[in-house]
Parts: sequence; structure tokens; C-alpha cells
Amino acid sequence: MPLPTAFFHDERCLWHSTMGGFALIAPVGGWVQPPAGAGLAESPESKRRMVSLMQVSGLADKVHLRSAPMATEEDLQRVHPTAYLERFKALSDQGGGEIGLYAPFGPGSYEIARQSAGLALHAVDAVLSGAHRNAYSMSRPPGHHCLADMPMGFCLLANIPIAIEAARARHGVKRIAVLDWDVHHGNGTQSIFYERDDVLTVSLHQEGCFPVGYSGAPDRGQGRGLGYNVNVPLLPGGGHDAYLYAMERIVTPAIDRYRPELLIVASGFDANGVDPLARMLLHSESYRQLTERVMALADRHCGGRLVVVHEGGYSEACVPFCGHAVVETLAGERLGVEDPFLHFTGGQQPNERYAAFQRGLIDEMAAEFGF
Repeated sequence: MPLPTAFFHDERCLWHSTMGGFALIAPVGGWVQPPAGAGLAESPESKRRMVSLMQVSGLADKVHLRSAPMATEEDLQRVHPTAYLERFKALSDQGGGEIGLYAPFGPGSYEIARQSAGLALHAVDAVLSGAHRNAYSMSRPPGHHCLADMPMGFCLLANIPIAIEAARARHGVKRIAVLDWDVHHGNGTQSIFYERDDVLTVSLHQEGCFPVGYSGAPDRGQGRGLGYNVNVPLLPGGGHDAYLYAMERIVTPAIDRYRPELLIVASGFDANGVDPLARMLLHSESYRQLTERVMALADRHCGGRLVVVHEGGYSEACVPFCGHAVVETLAGERLGVEDPFLHFTGGQQPNERYAAFQRGLIDEMAAEFGF
């Protein structure tokens, strides 16, 4: 009998720096963690506060809280070319810098990124081995923008593709679906699997947000991968009903048609209504209901095997409530945590005319996909 939900977390992931190598009193790195609030929007505080909320609410006692080893060099090399890994490590060892687009890092970030990928990899392994029915990986730095040969958008290693390739090598799993509900497009995951039919990639995202100006609606895959890449760009201001409608009309039929053996969610919480880097209107109950729907899909096709991997989310105050709702749902718990943002964001949903326009666009996309 599988154990309860596994929650993979490691304090070292919160020591990744996006600010360069120096604090006010000592160089960052080694035993010195970056100061709170310094650097870019991708700070550790939203993740730290999410774990803290789980501890205070008692949810941490309802899951199997654990860490995991770093991903090995062999694990990384299934996805990333050696030249990229060597360049990344060398700059990390020298104190950090930037070799991609909006993806700076500090000293030791190479090893921390390996730790982040290792959490995702072992979350997948725990589910496929039957130890846990589902799992959550608190990965940081995130991974869904990282290309095979270049970091991008705060993402330094492709956490989910690394986990998928390890699962294929260790467990022989053949059909995996990845649903990305981060508000930004999952361009890295898309690019890595774009010509393959053994991984279905589905991205729900704000149109044109990041990568800047990108929609993705026409991009369906290439070669053997044609038809195995699904993008659902949603208009800015899209709220709870738009996401659930897109799940009903496009995401669920796509996954039902594919019939995966494992379902992975790239779970960004930056579609929340107060996120500084996007303009969507989700709230904690949105994420709870999205999680219920993907759990139903996993039950239908994968024997319940579901892994959720943390991606973006930049409101330090709101993200903990969104993440708590997801983990509660995975664990089958409801602990009475009151989300102070729920009434605010829930009351700021699009008017019916705009909502109907959005539903019409989703219907058009669904028709193009044959749903």
C-alpha cells in the first residue's frame, strides 16, 4: 500500500542566489546564504513561507516530508550537453554570473540546481516505484524555461525533463504527460520534447507574457512529435472560470486521448491575482480545483501516479496559500486554513462579456485540436 503524499524539500534550494555574489557583511556562498529580499523576483521567500505554513497548519505532519540526493552528472547529461554543464559549473565555481536570458546565479548554484533537479527526479521515482501514490517537489531554481543548451527565465536546469529521462532509464515508462499551469509558457520543456511522441506537453499560460510576445497556439510539435504539443494561451485578466473551462475543453480531452502512464504538473503559482510578473486572476481555490481535476486524470489513466513540481510564483504572501491548497488536495486533507486573498481575488473576476469572449477563443482552439 503506497504511503501518503511525499513532499520533497531541501533547505539548500533556498540558498540559491539570483543577485550576484556579495551580501553586506560577507560573500554569499558556502555557509553564507543570500540575504532575504535581495536579488530578483525569484526569491526563496515564497517557498520558505509555503513550507512554514504547512508546518503551522499541521499539513507537514500529514505528508511524508523528505529530501533527496542531487541529480547525478549522468542524469543531467541525458538532457543537457556536456559543454553547457561545464560552462555553468565553471561560472558557478567562480562566483556566479549569467549565461542565458534573465537567469543570473551566484556561487554554488550549479550544485543547488542539481539538488533542485534531484528533488524532481526522486519525486518521480518515489511514485513510479509505488512508494507513494503522488508527490510534490519543492524545486528551486525552477526548470520549465531552461533549454537543453541555455538557461532562461530564472531556470538553470530542466528539472522535469531530467526527471522524465531518469524515469525512462530506470522504470521503462513510455508515455508521460506534462501539464504546465505556470502563467509563463513552458518553452524549455516544449523545446526538449518537441520532436517526440513519448511525452505529451500541455501549457496553460498568459498569452505574450514570457517569453515576451509568445503565444504558441500554432505550435503543435514536429516530426514524430507533431500533435503531441498543446499550447493554450489565455488572455490577460483570465480568471478562475477561464482556467477551468480550458481544462474541460482542451486539457482533459488531450490527456484522455494520450492515455499517459504518468502525469507531471509544472506548478507555477504566478497566475494568482496579485503576482507582480503577470496579469491573471487565480486564487487558492482555483489551484485546489485544478489539482482535483489532474488527480482525476491520473486516477483514470495512471493508477493515480501524479507528480507536481514547483515552478514560478512571485507573491511572497499569496503563493503559500496557493501551494498549501495543492498539497492539501494531493494528501486528501482540508485543515481550515483561511486564505486572506481569496475574497479579494475571487471578487475581481472578469465580467461576463469578457469571460464569454475568452470561452469563445478556447472553443475555437478546442475545435482546432479536434475536441
